[in-house]
Amino acid sequence: MPTEPTVAILGAGALGAAMAARLGETGHDVRLWNRTPERARAAADAATGVTAVGTVAEAVAGAGSVLTVLRDGDAVAEVMVDALGAMDEGAVWIQASTVGPEHARTLADLAREHQVAYLDAPVSGSTTPARQGTLVWLVAGEEGVLDRVRSVLDSLGSSVLHVGTGAEGSSLKLAVNAWLTASTVAISDVLGLCDSLGIDHATFVDAIEAGPLAMPYALAKVRMMEARSFEPGFAVRLALKDVDLSMATDSPTPLFQAVRDRLAETVAAGHGDEDVAAVDFLRGSSRS
Repeated sequence: MPTEPTVAILGAGALGAAMAARLGETGHDVRLWNRTPERARAAADAATGVTAVGTVAEAVAGAGSVLTVLRDGDAVAEVMVDALGAMDEGAVWIQASTVGPEHARTLADLAREHQVAYLDAPVSGSTTPARQGTLVWLVAGEEGVLDRVRSVLDSLGSSVLHVGTGAEGSSLKLAVNAWLTASTVAISDVLGLCDSLGIDHATFVDAIEAGPLAMPYALAKVRMMEARSFEPGFAVRLALKDVDLSMATDSPTPLFQAVRDRLAETVAAGHGDEDVAAVDFLRGSSRS
């Protein structure tokens, strides 16, 4: 039987489904909604404590927390038009989608108009950390509101960083995602350099692991590239969307443009729904 407050999750993509499964396992009563009902039903059937519901209003009624895990800011705003009027007084909207600071401010205004407590709270981490409860929350909002949903955040994350009271969470998320995406492209290119120099990839990894340059994320992507296995944790299409958000700021750089071009080429080659490590397919194509 659930021992924690009811949570509504709007969005049953890879991350939303993983969050739902984790929260169900940790004693929450989870209601899961998705635009495509079949996806929500499939995720609920594979989880404990998760119920798929057919409407947004059904999902949020009676929930203490409403967690949005949707593709972009426009999708979040569209869905919340139906959700905000059906939310209980005292419920907290935890906005975890990667939307960028401009959309985050618009969504915060929408919450204020409906007198709903709001947190700008994207995460660092993808599906595996969500299932393990090791996400890092990047939260902006009032501290009192944050305290009200601690059980939800702590069930999903190993760390909660309270970074501001406005849209700082969404701003930080863009920086984090730019770093991990640029790193992934760099990893693929360095493997290509190893090929040109006649260096075995395993020897390169040994050299990195032997000193302070070891980076668990990078080494995990090397393993994916070597195995040619790209089950999505963070899909190429989403990485491209986030780099576009970064480039819409005042500081686009030649590096971000090069990363964006690589992501766009990977999508065009038919790998947009695979993990961002699939940028390595272009290196593989150039070798063959």
